[in-house]
Amino acid sequence: MHQYITITGARENNLKEVSLRIPKDRLTVFTGVSGSGKSSVVFDTIAVESQRQLNETFTWFVRNRLPKYERPHADGIEDLSPAIVVDQKPIGGHSRSTVGTMTDIYSVMRVLFSRHGTPSAGPATAYSFNDPSGMCPECHGLGKTVRPDYDRIIDPATSLADGAILFPPFAAGTWQGQTYTNTPDLDTRKPVGQFTAAERQFLMRGGKKSGKVSVDNTGGARDIDYEGLADRFERLYLNRDLSALSQKTRDLVQGFLVEGECDVCHGARLNAAALATRIDGLSIADCARMEVTDLIAALERIEGPVAGPVAAAAVTALERIEAIGLGYLSLGRETSTLSGGEGQRLKMVRHLGSSLTGMTYIFDEPSVGLHPRDVGRLNDLLLRLRDKGNTVLVVEHDPDVITVADHVVDMGPTAGTGGGLVVFEGTPDELRRADTLTGRHLRRSTGVKESPREAVGGQWVKGADLHNLKDVSVRVPTGVLTAVTGVAGSGKSTLVSRVFVAEHPDAVVVDQSGIGISGRSTPATYLGIMDSLRKLFARETGEDAGLFSFNSRGACERCQGRGIIYSDLAFMDPVTTTCEACEGRRFKDEVLRLTVGSSSIADVLDMTAGRALDFLAAVDDIAVRRRLRALRDVGLTYLTLGQPLSTLSGGERQRIKLATQLHRSGTTYVLDEPTTGLHMADVDGLLALLDRLVDAGNTVIVVEHNLEVVKHADWVIDLGPDGGKHGGRVVFEGTPQRLIGADGSFTAAHLRRDLGLDPSRTA
Repeated sequence: MHQYITITGARENNLKEVSLRIPKDRLTVFTGVSGSGKSSVVFDTIAVESQRQLNETFTWFVRNRLPKYERPHADGIEDLSPAIVVDQKPIGGHSRSTVGTMTDIYSVMRVLFSRHGTPSAGPATAYSFNDPSGMCPECHGLGKTVRPDYDRIIDPATSLADGAILFPPFAAGTWQGQTYTNTPDLDTRKPVGQFTAAERQFLMRGGKKSGKVSVDNTGGARDIDYEGLADRFERLYLNRDLSALSQKTRDLVQGFLVEGECDVCHGARLNAAALATRIDGLSIADCARMEVTDLIAALERIEGPVAGPVAAAAVTALERIEAIGLGYLSLGRETSTLSGGEGQRLKMVRHLGSSLTGMTYIFDEPSVGLHPRDVGRLNDLLLRLRDKGNTVLVVEHDPDVITVADHVVDMGPTAGTGGGLVVFEGTPDELRRADTLTGRHLRRSTGVKESPREAVGGQWVKGADLHNLKDVSVRVPTGVLTAVTGVAGSGKSTLVSRVFVAEHPDAVVVDQSGIGISGRSTPATYLGIMDSLRKLFARETGEDAGLFSFNSRGACERCQGRGIIYSDLAFMDPVTTTCEACEGRRFKDEVLRLTVGSSSIADVLDMTAGRALDFLAAVDDIAVRRRLRALRDVGLTYLTLGQPLSTLSGGERQRIKLATQLHRSGTTYVLDEPTTGLHMADVDGLLALLDRLVDAGNTVIVVEHNLEVVKHADWVIDLGPDGGKHGGRVVFEGTPQRLIGADGSFTAAHLRRDLGLDPSRTA
């Protein structure tokens, strides 16, 4: 039997003829700095080839309907097994997607209530809020309704003629506003607040005998039928697809809407028949609101030849969620509100119940968003998958995950063109002794900050009770670096990203949301540098600026400015080749002949950010140089300005997003887990950057689990003590030095362990 996955001469992205033997039925961790080539080996080579070959086993009819994968650039990839990929992509999901629907546990609950609940509402679909037979008729299964806020739209102290309607498209003077200022059926000089009930009804809904109204618009004066203000607003902005409107109009309308709980189902999403069904006094909506841990206890009491096995199946699935530290979630929780770490672990739940063996499971930084306490639970899951007879490949930076690996592959030595090589293979203990960047950081021991900065003031949050927060009042110091910590579900993101940001709207927020990526997006376009480059070349050459865009007139006609030709060969694997006309440079020959300082626009886009800074040193454009320096500050000087964003690693995307915000000073920065995707060496660079932001007069608040960030902070706010209903309290406020001796804090216990102290010891 073949005991290794064998790769020979891999050349994807920045890989340099990489050859590897990866042991099967083992847990192998791939590590290395961001951009060193880890994902290129694991995802772009192993995962893609496994899925491509698996697809080849299907008929042409089926293959034509499956995702198509191009053969990776490698001399050989042998002895693969079917791959299951659990990536970093956010779960996202719309308002109809919940923890219950994502994990399919809600489907089991629907079967349980349809067979065992009384009085029965019918088959399982009658308990689905995504099916017309089960959804609430008022909110259509959303549990909430969006209504116009007429208190914002109408000023009751003002008359219609004097501008009582505050919604700009209907304001006095607009052609739609003339409907209400010119109507003969109302006293338009009377304050709206003094209208009788009948007059108010006519204003909002019209009447059976509504007359004509004379209005003036671009086509001249004409008479139109009177339409009530509420009727018109709902027709134009509620009862239609708003995506057809401009972003500006959508943002405007949003300011005059209010979202609230549905008055009919009170947030339960279901119709009356479904909500009337009970099991042990609980409706299915009651079950969906319960925390997973409590729901397990409720379902374990259900017995019977029909209901017993169904309830047991639900309990088994729920226990898997509890086992990965998410027992505080409820089945009704919308997936769009989950943190990155919660979403990552829920993806894993799908595979824990599988009886398949001999598979290859591939995980992309599964420790993202996890508190050190929860990383131990993650490791147990990875080892359980391995022990069932599977090969587990993990791209990871967390030392605690690296420690439990059977085999480690360290990529490097640096990022981008300086990476793409295997610099180490062996056990975790051997890696600690190795002279690689990862090995040196694993050996390193750092202490807590001994001389934290003094705050210059404070910003308060008082009486916060959103989600699981329990009347939290906390002072966030200004002029310093504050780390907000706590286990998953303790309320960190709710406190900072929701409550604090709402009360301090001027804060600059850098969250975990992905950056917009397409085949045409590059660092130059994302940072807003491309427009300045086009204007520079236009000014120096006397040509039109549009000629220097590969998305416009200057694009190579053969490849339409992509630099590559993608050939979909129908029933064969797709093939991507470099465009022969422009040789991958994206522009027409006539554009490439136009130069500034002997460099064409394509030459500039091929420059790294560091080289581009030197090239543009003499250019009188402060904004361009500032944005390029921001790339340098986040450690991305090795990126070329024209590199497609789709080729960047997760850590590189996180940092380029941060680079777009670094030009602001004298303000408050809120960063949600900025170490996501960063190697231990990259974290050092991030901390240096945060120090520069604070030293420049900013306040920096970081929601973070990484203990290096916690040790480096000036102030720590720790939430807990646990997740869900057992969290939502501030368990510690103070300096990192004081945190070492704190009692009742999981963060403090793991900080002591990291410092080589007894985790159970307190001050």
